[in-house]
Amino acid sequence: MIRVIIAQVQQKLSICSKLCFAIGGAPKEVAASATAFFLQIYLLDVAQINPFQASMVLFIGKVWGAVNDPVVGFFITKSRWTKIGRLMPWMLGCTPFLVVSYVCLWFVPPFISGRFVWYLGFYCLYQTLITCFHVPYSALTMFLSTDQKERDSATAYRMTMEVLGTLLGAAIQGQIVASAHTLKHCPTHNVSAGYLGNSSGAEVLYMIAAGVIGGVFLICTFVMFLGVKERDDLYAPKTEKQIPFRQAFVLVMRHGPYFTLTAAFLFITVAVQLIQSNFVLFCTYAADLKDHFQNIVLTILVSAVVSIPLWQWFLERFGKKTAAFCGITWIMPFTMMLVFIPNVVVAYVVAVSSGLSVAASLLLPWSMLPDVVDDFRLANPYCKGHEAIFYSFYVFFTKFAAGISLGVSTLCLEFAGYDTGACKQPEPVVYTLKLLMGATPVAFIIVGLLILLLYPISEDVRRRNKLCLEELRCVEIINRHLREKL
Repeated sequence: MIRVIIAQVQQKLSICSKLCFAIGGAPKEVAASATAFFLQIYLLDVAQINPFQASMVLFIGKVWGAVNDPVVGFFITKSRWTKIGRLMPWMLGCTPFLVVSYVCLWFVPPFISGRFVWYLGFYCLYQTLITCFHVPYSALTMFLSTDQKERDSATAYRMTMEVLGTLLGAAIQGQIVASAHTLKHCPTHNVSAGYLGNSSGAEVLYMIAAGVIGGVFLICTFVMFLGVKERDDLYAPKTEKQIPFRQAFVLVMRHGPYFTLTAAFLFITVAVQLIQSNFVLFCTYAADLKDHFQNIVLTILVSAVVSIPLWQWFLERFGKKTAAFCGITWIMPFTMMLVFIPNVVVAYVVAVSSGLSVAASLLLPWSMLPDVVDDFRLANPYCKGHEAIFYSFYVFFTKFAAGISLGVSTLCLEFAGYDTGACKQPEPVVYTLKLLMGATPVAFIIVGLLILLLYPISEDVRRRNKLCLEELRCVEIINRHLREKL
C-alpha cells in the first residue's frame, strides 16, 4: 500500500514527455532572441524611426507586456479544467495570432509618418500574445510531476532547448539579415558622411527571417500539444476551501524566498538584456566587429547550449545557490575585457566564456522557482490553484525592469547624438555603447548577487520540503481512499 502511494506521489516523466515539453518553450526564445539582438538596430537603421521613438517602442512594449503578465495570471487561475488541461488551451489558442503579430512587427509599412504607431501597436500586441503563451507554459512545470528531481530534469531539458531556440533565433535572424548591417554600401573614405539607406533588400531579408521564425513557432507548439500531458492539481488537499485571488496574491508577495529570488534575478536579467540589446550596435559602431557579430553571437549561444548539462550537474552536486553565484559571476570580467580590448580574437574568447554565464542565468531562476512554490505550499497548504501568480509576477517584474533599462539605454544614445542610418557614429555614442556593454551591466549583476546572498532555501531546506510534501500527499491519498470506502 505504501509503495503504491509513493508511486502516485512521485510521477516519473518519460524522456519523450520531457523533450516535447522542452520543444514547446523553444519558439518563444527563438523570437525573443531575434528581437533582443536585432529589433533596436532594425527600428533605427531599417525602419528609420528616430532614437526617441525607438526607445518609446521598446519601453512601452516591454512595460505593456509586463502589465499583461499578472492579468493573464489572474485569468489563468480562474480558468476551468478542460479535456486537454487548464493551461494548454491558452497556449494553443494564442499561437496563430502570435505568429501574425510577430511577422507584422518586422514589416516596413509604405507610409512614414505613422511608422511609430505601427511598430508600437504591433509590439504591444506581440507582447500581449507572447504573455498568453509564456505564463501558462512556465506554470506547466508544476503540473508535470510532484517529484523535484523530475521537475528539475524537465527544467534542464527545457533550458537546453530554449538556449537552442535562442541559438536558432540568432542564427536565422543573424545569417539572413547580416548583409543589411555590414555597411558594404558605405564609402571607403569619409565614412562619417555615408548612410546605410532604407533599401528594400533589407526589408525583404527581415520579412523572410520573420516568416521562418513564425513557422518554427507553429511546429513546436503542435509537437508540445501532442507529447505533453497536463496533470490536475497534484499538490493541494482536495477540499472545497479556497483562498481568494487577492489574499493569495498578498501571501505570495509576502513570501520571503520569492521576494528575494525575484529581486536578485531582476537585476541580473536587466544586465543580460542590456548586453543583448546593445551588442549588435556595439560590434557595428564601437568595436569594428561588424563583419563578425553574427558569428560571435552564435559562439556565445553554442557555448551556452553545451554548458547547460554542466550546470545541471553542478547544481545537483553543489546546490543551486552556489551554481548561481559561480555561473553569473563568470561573465563580469569578460564583458569588461571586450570593452577594453575590442579585437576579433578576444571577442571569440569572451564569447565562449560568456556562454557559460548565459546558460546559468537561463537555467537557475526557472530551476529555483519551483522550490519556492514548494516552500510556499508547505506554509499555505490550502492555497490551491495559484501557481500562475509566482510565474506571472516573476516575469512581470523582470520585464518591467528590462523595459525601463532598454528605454533608458536607447534614450542615452539619443542624448549622445546617435545618427540614424549613419555609417559611423560620433565619439559620444561610441563611449555610451561601451558603458552600456561594460560597467552598467556589471553593476547590476553585483547588486543582484548581493541580494541573492539572502536567499534562504538551501539544499537542506529543499530536501526537508520535499519529504514534508511527500508526507502530506501520502496522507491526502490515504484519506481519499478512506472516504471512497466509506
